[in-house]
Amino acid sequence: MEQINYTAVTYFIIKGISDRPELQAPIFLLILLIYLICLGGNTMILLLVFLDPQLRTPMYFFLSNLSLIDICSTTVNLHKILFIFISGDNTTSFICCMIQMYMFISLQTTVFLILAAMGYDRYVAICNPLHYQMVMNRKICLILATFSWVMGCMEATPTLLGILSFTCYKSNIINHFFCDAMPLKKLICSDTTFVDLYILIDGGLIACFTPFSLTLVSYIFIINTIMRINSSTGRRKAFYTCSSHLIVVILLYTTVFCQYLTPKSMDNLESKKIFSLFNTAVVPILNPMIYSLKNKDVKSSVRRLLKSRKLSF
Repeated sequence: MEQINYTAVTYFIIKGISDRPELQAPIFLLILLIYLICLGGNTMILLLVFLDPQLRTPMYFFLSNLSLIDICSTTVNLHKILFIFISGDNTTSFICCMIQMYMFISLQTTVFLILAAMGYDRYVAICNPLHYQMVMNRKICLILATFSWVMGCMEATPTLLGILSFTCYKSNIINHFFCDAMPLKKLICSDTTFVDLYILIDGGLIACFTPFSLTLVSYIFIINTIMRINSSTGRRKAFYTCSSHLIVVILLYTTVFCQYLTPKSMDNLESKKIFSLFNTAVVPILNPMIYSLKNKDVKSSVRRLLKSRKLSF
């Protein structure tokens, strides 16, 4: 019978995206490019919302929160893999690994809730436009955003405590490019049934499925309202106001479902790393692109700011 050593660990070894030496430089350049584009695009959204008074509306308030989450999540998830490529040191301390896992879960939950809040905002704007300013006032927006951030932190805490409750591991090699709960859980030598059940109920049903359901309900009402508009121009205009948000929602949830809800027959860590990379790196750079390319207000804001800069010189 094969002998397996079960030991407590003080550090983990991050296996990374690929073991092939010839792919290390191209992967590093790709990840660095993705990170810089994400940082630049989302910083641009934050600056536009901050500098342009015409973008200080509920929709752009939530969009700025989404951009801040994207900057934080890509930094949290990609900084270690970039450091590994530069330094050659693929180890991370136990504490740093736990912090990274906690931050990832927290930010992932927060983005689900922010997207649900944005869906509610679009629902009020399309289904109840006459009361939009009254319903989506500054106080309500702050409450929804604060609730999203606080709930994100709270949702991540039990998972962190559950992982910390285990003291022995089969190995300290994480087959991933950052410390995620799923590959970490596979290394634990004890029975993880309770943690599995908790992740399914709390992480899957509450943190993910509940915001998804709220967003879905908002769009059911939105589509129903759009279908009852008589003119095709009116329907097109109404759909245009929520199309950017809808595209972002579809991209994010499709990636997450493929990453975490695949059947056991397709439970392959290598494929999940690809979905995870898309979720943590590619989706955050698509968000500002989608909102910039499809949104007249953002384009107008860029032109106004550029024009004001020219006049100031």
